[in-house]
Amino acid sequence: MAKSGTIFFCKECGYESSKWLGQCPGCKEWNTFVEEPAKKKMVARVTPRDVKSKISSISDITIDDEEKLSTGLSELDRVLGGGIVKGSLILVGGDPGIGKSTLLLQVCRNISDASKKVLYISGEESLKQIKLRANRMGEFSSQLLLLCETSLDIIEDCIKSENPEVVVIDSIQTMYKEDVSAAPGSVSQVRESTNVLMQIAKTYGISIFVVGHVTKEGVVAGPRVLEHMVDTVLYFEGDRHAAYRILRGVKNRFGSTNEIGVFEMLQDGLMEVQNPSEYMLSGRPEESSGSVVACSIEGTRPMLVEIQALVCKTGFGMPRRTAAGTDFNRVNLLMAVLEKRLGYNLGQCDAYVNIAGGIKLNEPALDLAIVMAIMSSYKDKAIPNNTICFGEVGLSGEVRAVNMAEQRVQEAKKLGFEVCILPKVSLEAMKNIKGIKGIKLIGVSNVKEAVMQI
Repeated sequence: MAKSGTIFFCKECGYESSKWLGQCPGCKEWNTFVEEPAKKKMVARVTPRDVKSKISSISDITIDDEEKLSTGLSELDRVLGGGIVKGSLILVGGDPGIGKSTLLLQVCRNISDASKKVLYISGEESLKQIKLRANRMGEFSSQLLLLCETSLDIIEDCIKSENPEVVVIDSIQTMYKEDVSAAPGSVSQVRESTNVLMQIAKTYGISIFVVGHVTKEGVVAGPRVLEHMVDTVLYFEGDRHAAYRILRGVKNRFGSTNEIGVFEMLQDGLMEVQNPSEYMLSGRPEESSGSVVACSIEGTRPMLVEIQALVCKTGFGMPRRTAAGTDFNRVNLLMAVLEKRLGYNLGQCDAYVNIAGGIKLNEPALDLAIVMAIMSSYKDKAIPNNTICFGEVGLSGEVRAVNMAEQRVQEAKKLGFEVCILPKVSLEAMKNIKGIKGIKLIGVSNVKEAVMQI
């Protein structure tokens, strides 16, 4: 590495080089090197001298239930794996204006109301701007402390002197370390700032939330090593112009990464959606072709969504296909299966597939519902409103079994559905299961049998 001048960092893995390279030797990615000023001196560790590391046997380590702190939001606790783990570093990413700061400010209010000291550090807003946003949410406890600062040296001293339970950093791209001669938000600053915060969290047992900006590709800006360093990575998804928000965990050292939390954006902040199925099906049209309800599993939670399809004869030489909320290539694959196995001339038709509500799902169990919606619109025949379907479709046209079929049927029954079209293999395994009586189960082994139900 060069002693002076500039060095080059890989944005994906943090590999350092004295010269620019087309391909990173570490992660083998192309065109990921960015130029940064060389560090003048090494960043000192924040571990105090009176805290000495020692070797412990794993059998001597005990864990209490009190190690997890509730955020006051059951949807967020679900995604975190039961609550905030003491000394954890949590990264929250999302598009601008999606509600990251609003969510964390509500978490700060709930924790501070429980007589826990919380420190909210903002590098983007002034104290009065934070107060204006807080006034929309209601009253706040005096245990919530605010600080507007971007220097990590000053922030580190404030955290040590106040010793709060939870710290919020909004955002990591605005923080800078004076020892690093690079602009805030650069690869060097983000990496060193995250390292300092990680040392603070682990040394003093303080839980730290870090807000991260995202790029136009939808990933957190900065080096990829940022996501490797933190304990949990949460992404806040959804259309900023829509009311709902989806909180999804893509990395979690203390829980499952399959759980999601559903929120609704209101004037006074974010409100939890306890029953997403009922919320997603609100306003569903009756006796309309191209519409069918499917059941998806997100973590341990079954969620009913409406699949919509519109198939019409194309007016161009090349038919147009679009997919909103699901994989575009998967829709093309399913249409090719219908054309090959059932003989329908879909190659001359435009096709538009949408998951109502704006939620994004890629579970294979939605295949059968997409097929049913496409054929319902193609035949212009409505599927009864009391019918639900799920199942994975293979390239041979077979309908394969999916996991947690019993929970899907029970969720459909709870919301009043009377008919369920599901894989025949799953039907055989559910004959002796109690709790699903009162709903008619129709097992299908291929798409031909499924389309005959329309």
